[in-house]
Amino acid sequence: MGGTMDGTKQRRRGDTRQRIQDVALGLFAEQGYEKTSLREIAERLDVTKAALYYHFKTKEEILVSIFEDLSRPIEELIEWGRRQPHSLETKQEIIRRYSAALMEAAPLFRFMQENQATIRELRIGDMFKTKMLGLRDILIDPDADLVDQVRCVSALFTLHAGMHVLQEVESDPGKRREAVLEVAIDLITQAHRRSAGD
Repeated sequence: MGGTMDGTKQRRRGDTRQRIQDVALGLFAEQGYEKTSLREIAERLDVTKAALYYHFKTKEEILVSIFEDLSRPIEELIEWGRRQPHSLETKQEIIRRYSAALMEAAPLFRFMQENQATIRELRIGDMFKTKMLGLRDILIDPDADLVDQVRCVSALFTLHAGMHVLQEVESDPGKRREAVLEVAIDLITQAHRRSAGD
């Protein structure tokens, strides 16, 4: 580990990196990804371009790093899920944790929705799809019929839809998240019960 000094310095450097990501994402959302330059990001942060350069060489790098950081919890969830028994409790817990991870990543998803060309170009969509498939494989029982496979995939999409599509229906994000979670868990539970033969 080294002395405590190292830890503090690491963390501080980590914070700068995160501040750059937050400010960049804010600017991308505000004025569009294409129109935002590294210089503007540096100005908004009140750092020199060289200081920014120390962490990221391009705005593409910033965006990909944001995606990687926010999708790490999803990766950890997949790892965890693979080690668990194929029980209903496991699946419900995966849905709950995935919902929480999505909430954390909400600003990024908003960005992804509004900047689909950029997302395609940087292959972020592909990286995300891979993670979705990883989750899907844990949720679906090997012998599940097609309808139950669809239920499991729908549970994941329900959580996604809850992030943007339902904003007009219910403005309270807490209520919205609860309702969405309930439907997703229903779908998983139904699929599980049928394949367990209840």
